Amino acid sequence: MDNLRKNIAALQNAAPKQCRLMPVVKANAYGHGAVLIAKELNRLGITSFCVATADEGKELRQGGIKGEILVLGYTPPQQFFMLPKYRLTQAVIDLSYARRLNSNGKKVRVHLKIDTGMRRLGIHAEKIDEICAVFKCSNLIIDGIFTHLCCADSKTAADVKFTAAQAEAFYSAVAELNARGYSCGKKHILASCGLVNCPDFSGDLMRIGIALYGVLSSRANLESCPFTLHPVLSVKARVVLTKDLHAGEAAGYGLQYKAASSRKIAVLSIGYADGIPRALSCGHGYVLINGSKAEIVGRICMDQMLVDITEIPGVKSGDIAVLIGQSGECEITAYDLAEQCNTITNELLSRLGSRLIRKRVY
Repeated sequence: MDNLRKNIAALQNAAPKQCRLMPVVKANAYGHGAVLIAKELNRLGITSFCVATADEGKELRQGGIKGEILVLGYTPPQQFFMLPKYRLTQAVIDLSYARRLNSNGKKVRVHLKIDTGMRRLGIHAEKIDEICAVFKCSNLIIDGIFTHLCCADSKTAADVKFTAAQAEAFYSAVAELNARGYSCGKKHILASCGLVNCPDFSGDLMRIGIALYGVLSSRANLESCPFTLHPVLSVKARVVLTKDLHAGEAAGYGLQYKAASSRKIAVLSIGYADGIPRALSCGHGYVLINGSKAEIVGRICMDQMLVDITEIPGVKSGDIAVLIGQSGECEITAYDLAEQCNTITNELLSRLGSRLIRKRVY
């Protein structure tokens, strides 16, 4: 939690003064525990959040979270009742969706999504008449307007130019709406990489996700970050037991590991159902035990995995193995695992399973 507080201070200091944090706690707060994280953020005075679904918003409300909760994704009509019930704000993804939401007959707070080039959700920025039609929906209370920058993580000339064009299209649409007499409410355009690479695009809110948790999507993103981030999460498991293997003896599913000499292995109480990528099997990854590296041997199972502890003396049942984090002078970062699995930290962390116990550490 101390690292979370440090990250909040760093992010807020990097942003223009009028731009406030609107933390993204979707996907169980990128694997960290949505209610646990949001409660701490509430305690620190943060009262605006983003989630992906109405069910995620419901979980926060049932966990006692206060403030605005914006649903960034699609809420199906059969769940429209959840929006006023749990005091959720819904993203308007196009005009037809706005009209369906309006016809539900209940007042709903919304933020209007503008598509400035990602071609995912939102009304095209140049379709001003369609955007204006949303403002005429009597049951929609428009509290904000936003867009998403699709290549703000890149500093190539072409991508920088495209990002600038997105920002220009967004603010041009806002200016036209204001000229027509419509109040857009809170504006937000920046996510994590936007804050790192183009903070001047600003807005009233910033939807910070992965950076809040002390990492960026890749090591390259981290290396270009002008402020320091501190990882919030460690992943640890217990040694269940240890076993001796004779030379030539095999272990694990498919007997994929064969001991070239007498070896000692440990069984850990964690597997791919807990979000540990199976791609780390058969020596592609390692864990830390007692400050030393223990190679993953054989195939990672759903609930367990095997590691070689031959060179680590004294390992016993109940010892702690670190999969992300520090042990002694050694460290495994989310970047390490993501690179080994050819993915990004966002995917790695958000897939951490529900069986893992999230423990708050100060």
